[in-house]
Amino acid sequence: MTSFGAKEIREGNFMPTFKVHGQVYHLIGNLLPAEGAQPEFLQIYFVSHADQVSLRSNLNPTLQIDLIDALQKYLHDHNTYIQSFKYNLENRPISDLKLIIHADVKPPNDHRGRYNMPIVDEVAVLLIDEDTGPRDIVLNARDGQLQRVSELHRSYDPLQYPLLFPYGNDGYCINILQRNGAARSKTVSCMQFYAFRLMVRIDDFNSLHYFKGLFNQYCVDMAAKMISEILSFIKRNQKKLRADEYIHLRDAVTNDGNIDAFNIGQYVILPSSFTGSPRYMNEKSQDAMTYVRKFGRPDLFITCTCNPEWPEIKNELLPDQKSYDRHDLVSRVFHLKLKKMIDLLTKKHIFGPTQAFVYSVEWQKRGLPHVHILLWLANKIQPDSIDDIISAEIPDKQQDPILHNIVIKNMIHGPCGFHNPASPCMKENICSKKYPRSFISETQTGDDGYPTYRRRSPNNGGNTGIVRVRGTEISVDNRWVVPYNPVLSRIFNAHINVEFCQSVKAIKYICKYIHKGSDQATFSLQNSNNEVEKYLNGRYISSSEAFWRIFQFPIHERFPAIVHLAVHLENGQRIYFNNENLQDRVNNPPSTTLTAFFDLCKKDEFAKTLLYREVPQYYTWERNKFFRRKRGQDVDGFPGVKKDTALGRVYNAHPTQTECYYLRILLQHVRGPTSFEDLRTVNGIILLSVK
Repeated sequence: MTSFGAKEIREGNFMPTFKVHGQVYHLIGNLLPAEGAQPEFLQIYFVSHADQVSLRSNLNPTLQIDLIDALQKYLHDHNTYIQSFKYNLENRPISDLKLIIHADVKPPNDHRGRYNMPIVDEVAVLLIDEDTGPRDIVLNARDGQLQRVSELHRSYDPLQYPLLFPYGNDGYCINILQRNGAARSKTVSCMQFYAFRLMVRIDDFNSLHYFKGLFNQYCVDMAAKMISEILSFIKRNQKKLRADEYIHLRDAVTNDGNIDAFNIGQYVILPSSFTGSPRYMNEKSQDAMTYVRKFGRPDLFITCTCNPEWPEIKNELLPDQKSYDRHDLVSRVFHLKLKKMIDLLTKKHIFGPTQAFVYSVEWQKRGLPHVHILLWLANKIQPDSIDDIISAEIPDKQQDPILHNIVIKNMIHGPCGFHNPASPCMKENICSKKYPRSFISETQTGDDGYPTYRRRSPNNGGNTGIVRVRGTEISVDNRWVVPYNPVLSRIFNAHINVEFCQSVKAIKYICKYIHKGSDQATFSLQNSNNEVEKYLNGRYISSSEAFWRIFQFPIHERFPAIVHLAVHLENGQRIYFNNENLQDRVNNPPSTTLTAFFDLCKKDEFAKTLLYREVPQYYTWERNKFFRRKRGQDVDGFPGVKKDTALGRVYNAHPTQTECYYLRILLQHVRGPTSFEDLRTVNGIILLSVK
């Protein structure tokens, strides 16, 4: 009954996925078509039953007319929206008709947290000039205009997906109250609502899981709604919230005691707390470099891709379903497999004790989730032990038939080239992944990239296997094998690429690569300063990612924890304010981690022995102060001091910010400073600048 407006992309033959690009719009037209025009969308419901069947069957000659007929009858008999629309059309003159579906009218004596079906009285008939609520859906009889429907209106779901909700069950709205002991004023979030609605329950039939491609579209639409709700909150609240450096704010208030907060500072736009924003991704890549500073280069770079043939997925499919019909199962199973893999790496120590790890989940063009993992080991891998961990050879079929089949099915690249010139890796008739590789009898290190792994030829003890490409069986050898670890491959039966990180030059690339973010598009903007619009216009949302976000699975994880430490000049800290708290912020500026560090060094002898970045290992940041940790290892010579695994990262300062840049350098070398003046003191002389 409404239209779904977005740039739709359907990608992948192996694992088809529904994907949208940019903003999603929901539009609704008039109740009746213009004179001489064909009815469409909502208007089809108001023509005769026979004409409805004809109009729908003309869309595609393969549609079954008897099935269309049965569905139409069912909707007209049970869908309360259709019934109320027809009732009002039959009982009001068309010339002045205006239907309004109210956003907040609910049946009396019913809990607002339930998924109610509408009743006829909820759809009101008003004259043209009467007022409507801000999120109401207004239906005109015939004015030739389309109107935007709020995705937060409770009637959007049944209007857009009448077959999914044939009784007209409510969708999400912003005023659903929580139950089960929660505070009565606390409402259900969009994420909570759809996570509940999409869940599989043994004792409750959920018809949504039977709709295949339409189910995928619905979930992408709802994920876009969920993200839009968060962004809408950010945009609405930033009309009030502003930020500026404390010294500038103080000077502005001193010069004008009656100053308006809206006339100073700047808007805070799309903060780093929003998952997937550019600031969020930049922070994660900088955090990964913190591990490099502390533990050196990572030892292993692991990439694992979901296998849609896992029995945990196939056993839960409904009759006549493929894995790409149930991206909810794909996401849930992959999340569990990922947790198991991290447990094996960090707790079972299959490669030895670990010092740190970081991972990032992404989605391929063909729709499957995959994860990039960086692993730091306590005992560094030596070049002569690489072959014990990583293999780039086909296992012997007689000695290990299970691993042989896993490698042949999951770890063979292509084959591409003349075997498959249409392969996506082919660029100008050359494989961009550099396959087939050369035969080599021993693993070699020393290049700037990854090692050259051992790949023995069939004449030198190497094995071969048979793969099928476009219906043709092809014999492959070790030149086509993607490096893998036999233990991980055997356990997970998936494409798991394991690489040894040998080069310092590759570290920055890897840390940025695993945090490059979701697919983005090249686009132009009318307002380049609006970061919320920029994010919306550039994003892609695929079926698998939609479920991952709705189920609130983590996109990034890391260990140990990293505490971000502020760096700023004296009175140069960032202050967030609005009209209500402006004076209080000026008179009582909140502490930052830097000013709290100075205060700590004034009264704590142990803190005077620390660099700024070392403080989080021994102190926790709570209520704008540093407190000694209560758990961890005891520190010799300092009773009551405990050391934990947390690391500190001082925010970057660009060299063009000269004073702040040199202040940051000083903080990396001066232990236990008590003030900005202390940092500027050299041989008892207080300098005017830190440069």
